[in-house]
Amino acid sequence: MFTDTYLPTRDGVVTSILLTKKKLEEFGHEVVLFAPEPEDPTDREEGVYYFRAVNYKRYPGYRVTMFPSNKCQILKDLEVDVIHTHGLLFMALRSMFAGRMLRKPVVVSFHTMITEASRYYARLPLPDEMLTRLFWIYLRQLLERADAVVVPSEAIKAELSSYAPEMRRIEVIPTGVDCSRFNPSLDGSAVRRRHGLDGERVVLHLGRIAWEKNLGLLLRAFSILANRRSDVRLMVVGDGPARPHYMKVAEELGIADRTIFTGFVPDEELPGYYAASDAFAIASKFETQGLVVLEAMACGKPVAGINYRATAEILGDGRTGFLFDEDPESCARAMEAALDSPPELRELVRRKAEEYSLTENAKRLVAIYQYAIEGKRRRLSEG
Repeated sequence: MFTDTYLPTRDGVVTSILLTKKKLEEFGHEVVLFAPEPEDPTDREEGVYYFRAVNYKRYPGYRVTMFPSNKCQILKDLEVDVIHTHGLLFMALRSMFAGRMLRKPVVVSFHTMITEASRYYARLPLPDEMLTRLFWIYLRQLLERADAVVVPSEAIKAELSSYAPEMRRIEVIPTGVDCSRFNPSLDGSAVRRRHGLDGERVVLHLGRIAWEKNLGLLLRAFSILANRRSDVRLMVVGDGPARPHYMKVAEELGIADRTIFTGFVPDEELPGYYAASDAFAIASKFETQGLVVLEAMACGKPVAGINYRATAEILGDGRTGFLFDEDPESCARAMEAALDSPPELRELVRRKAEEYSLTENAKRLVAIYQYAIEGKRRRLSEG
C-alpha cells in the first residue's frame, strides 16, 4: 500500500489504511506500507518503508515525497502481488511507475476530492476553474490507467464515472467501522467532567479542522441554536491549519463561551468523546465517505449532516439522521432535532452503522485484488 499521509498524521485516509491493513492481516495476507518519512525519526514504525519527504508548509502535518528512491527494487525483492495506492498525488505516480516497471497490477482508492482542496493548498498561480480542470485531466489519466478503482460511496462512483468513463472497473467498498470499539455502552463522563459539560446538551464535531471542511456553516448555525437554548454546547474535536481562524469566528459570533475547541485528541481517547456527546454534526461537502459519521452512529449518536455526497448517502433514507442545506437556519434545525431525537432513533443509527462491516468490506477488497491480478496477467499474456 502506498499513501501520501501516514502516522503520526491522523486523517480519514490513515484511519482507513490502518483498519484495512489489520483486517487483511487477520485473513492471513501480508500488507506492506510505503509512506512519507515522518519529521521526527522517533515516529518511524518498524516494517514501514519510508520515502524521503519534506514538510508541506501550506498544510501543517503533511509531508511531500519528491525525491528519487530505490523502492522499485524493494517491491521486487518483496515479490508483491498487487500495488494498492491510497494517495492521488506523488505516491500515486510512484505506485503507477512501480506497477509498470514490475508489471504488477495497481489498484487506486479514491479517498479525497483533491480538485476541491487544491484551491486552498496548491501553489499554482491559476484561477480555481483552470486548476480544477487540470487536476481532472491528471486524475482521468490516473484512474483510467489503474487496473481497478475503489471508492467509498455511490456518490463518488457517479462523479468519477462521469470524468473518467473508461476506467477498467470501479467498485464501491466503504471503509468499515469498528463497531466493537465504537459502541453505545461507552462512558463519556470523564470527558464531560474534563470540559465542564455536566448537565449540558453537547453537539460534537470531530475531524481535522481544515478550510475545506465547511466548519463556518456549523458555527453560524450553532450561534442560532445557542440563542434559542441555554443548555447547548458545541465541542469541536481535532486540530488543523484552520483552527485559529475558526476560533476567531466563534468569538465574532459571540459563542466562544459555548464552544469548546479541544485541539488534538489522541486516537485512543476518541471513543470517549463520542460517548460524551448527545448528537453529532457535520457540514463538510468534501467527504467521500465520512467515517466519523459512521463512528458516531456506531456509538448510537443521532447525526445532523449536510445534504451532499457521502453524508446524504448514509443519512438519506430519512430514518437515521437529519439532513440540512447550505443554510445556517436549516443546519440549526437539524442539530436541534438530533439533540431531541427519541431513544429508538439511537438504536436505529447503531444498526445502520453495523451494516458497514469491516470483515465483509475487506473480503470484497480481496476480490478486487484478485480481479486486478488476473486482469493484469491476461493482458500481459495477450501482449
